[in-house]
Amino acid sequence: MLLYQAALPLSSRTLTFTSRLVRAHRAVIGSRWRVLNPGAQALLTLAYLHQGHTYDQLAPGFGISRATAARRIHETIGLLAAGAPKLREGLRRAKRSGRGYVILDGTLIPTDRLAADRPYYQGKHRCHGMNFQAITDWRGNLLWVSGAIRGSVHDTKAARIWQLPRLLREHGLFALADKGYQGLDHELVVTPYKGKGKPEYQKEHNRFHARLRGPGERAFTELKKWRVLRKLRCDPNRATPIARAIAALNHQENQSG
Repeated sequence: MLLYQAALPLSSRTLTFTSRLVRAHRAVIGSRWRVLNPGAQALLTLAYLHQGHTYDQLAPGFGISRATAARRIHETIGLLAAGAPKLREGLRRAKRSGRGYVILDGTLIPTDRLAADRPYYQGKHRCHGMNFQAITDWRGNLLWVSGAIRGSVHDTKAARIWQLPRLLREHGLFALADKGYQGLDHELVVTPYKGKGKPEYQKEHNRFHARLRGPGERAFTELKKWRVLRKLRCDPNRATPIARAIAALNHQENQSG
């Protein structure tokens, strides 16, 4: 077996932040000694999330078994996910900005599910995956990312599952979203006009809508820089903590920048 060194395009502040979470958790549970120190455990998890390597690929480089790598990664992801931005907190931040609106978007994260797993199959993308919803502010800063729902669920239904129209109304906000959200709530979720041969006022509406919504579309692009989200090779039940852990790390990276 050959081993090599590699670099992660992340700030040292992010590593320090993750290490502190691990160290604090060990103090709480009274763990005296482990093969990996908090810094190494943090680095192991960041390599898993950002590079998308498997446990088998990472374990030898850290001098541990595959089972130990899996346990330490799962533990750290859980600690990070607990600090992910919360929905109500994000909407309150958006309200304080004075802009009066947020940007709503959804995406499908592919999984390696079998063809028999029909609940995970998304016809539009012709693959199995998990549906995620995200809300950003007018600049495109991520305010919240949802838990994972099976990929066969449409974005409109997913937004209703997370009660987004009701929460937008409670916070006095409206959302800009793409055509996939038409019919969700005409008063609270603004979407582009569909169809060809539209009158000029509808075309102007769509152009203005696209300019305002553009920054929000970059949120998932930023999240998918973490390669583990390009295709999940794990139990679908682990998709939610992984996405929320990355949301917390993305927030930390933006602060350090």
